[in-house]
Amino acid sequence: MKKILIGAMLLSVALFAEVKRIDADELVKLQAKGVPVIDIRTPMEWKQTGIVKGAHKMMFFTPNGQPDLADWFYNLGRIVKDKSQPFIIYCAHANRTKVLAQGLDQMGFKKIYELKGGIENGWIKAGKKTVKE
Repeated sequence: MKKILIGAMLLSVALFAEVKRIDADELVKLQAKGVPVIDIRTPMEWKQTGIVKGAHKMMFFTPNGQPDLADWFYNLGRIVKDKSQPFIIYCAHANRTKVLAQGLDQMGFKKIYELKGGIENGWIKAGKKTVKE
């Protein structure tokens, strides 16, 4: 029984091993190396808090909570040229990015970074600045 439980735990870790949660300082370092940053929030949220400077605004969930898959994946393909290219995603509190990151991982994307705590708890509370566009 223990072997089955350990095997199941290892399998579950392996399934989501490609999604790495990073803090604000790590985001800055990766962005400086050319890793694209994608903000998946809504236009209203972008106006309220601003965005990480240089982030691509790509709303994933519409204001009524439905994903806009065709448009989002079209835009992702313009930024992330293949599934092995690293990229960073964030939302307000990291709830939406957890869902999206797991889905992208299952689709075969290899290097997904998620901002821990999102822009509000992971970026702004860390003292990082946003820009309003």
